[in-house]
Amino acid sequence: MKQKKIRLSAGDMVFNAVNYFFFGIFTVICILPFYYLFINTISDNDLTRRGLITIIPRGIHINNYLQVFKLRGLGNAAFISVLRTVAGSAATVAGSAFVGYLVTKKEMWGRKFWYRFIIITMYFSAGLVPWYMNMVFLHLTNNFLAYILPGIVAPFNIILVKTYVESIPASLEESAAIDGAGTLRIFTGIICPLIVPILATIGVFSAVGNWNSFTDTLFLMTNERLFTLQFVLYRYLNEANYLASIMRSGTTGSMVNAAQVLTPRTIQMTISMVVVFPILMVYPFLQRFFIKGIMIGAVKG
Repeated sequence: MKQKKIRLSAGDMVFNAVNYFFFGIFTVICILPFYYLFINTISDNDLTRRGLITIIPRGIHINNYLQVFKLRGLGNAAFISVLRTVAGSAATVAGSAFVGYLVTKKEMWGRKFWYRFIIITMYFSAGLVPWYMNMVFLHLTNNFLAYILPGIVAPFNIILVKTYVESIPASLEESAAIDGAGTLRIFTGIICPLIVPILATIGVFSAVGNWNSFTDTLFLMTNERLFTLQFVLYRYLNEANYLASIMRSGTTGSMVNAAQVLTPRTIQMTISMVVVFPILMVYPFLQRFFIKGIMIGAVKG
């Protein structure tokens, strides 16, 4: 059966054209910084240093990445960051989902109190020093669990899950309860499959936060084996001038030409690209859930 074509009025066509133009420009504005960063990391380093690379890469090479990947401790730090992102995001999603579901149940003891108790932490914070003292008393210094435990209960995520769950017909849970299913069975077998979009949304938020975080490493970790990639690269960014001189002294003119000699500017750009690229790969896989999840989770339908 052929679908009937909808004829657009002149006003609709103009509106669509303006929309496409506006969002096209907005897309270019969002992509351009990453593109500029990337072409400068693969171009002639001397031209990059002088700011002559703007739109088209020149003197293409990958020596910058090869040199940066040789930095001490980078492999272990990358492993810690990936493990933290995966484990931390999974714990946050599981904790937010279960708590968000529980606070929708009227039979939960002290439901309103506990919900308000959680939400109030969004508006009041003890500050950096009490947070640090608390982490020390809990023996979470030089402990990998310091990356996981504090983020399990996230008030904003709980609000999203609670609102999403409340949009699900109560009759589904009632039918399962009549058949003998308990709370945990209803949650895992019925609720979780229905709230995948909001869980994917929370997963994106959590993954980005865990991947980009380095301040907790700065305050809590002295063991280099627990340093995250972002913290290691943060230190190298601050030492770009020193690194550039070390790397230049380690290569002779016969081994690498002047166009590939690392400069502080190219080191900073290459390290930034190494940090940004992995998390950008998460969005394409979860984007189809993201819009639906955040809209339904934020406003009750």
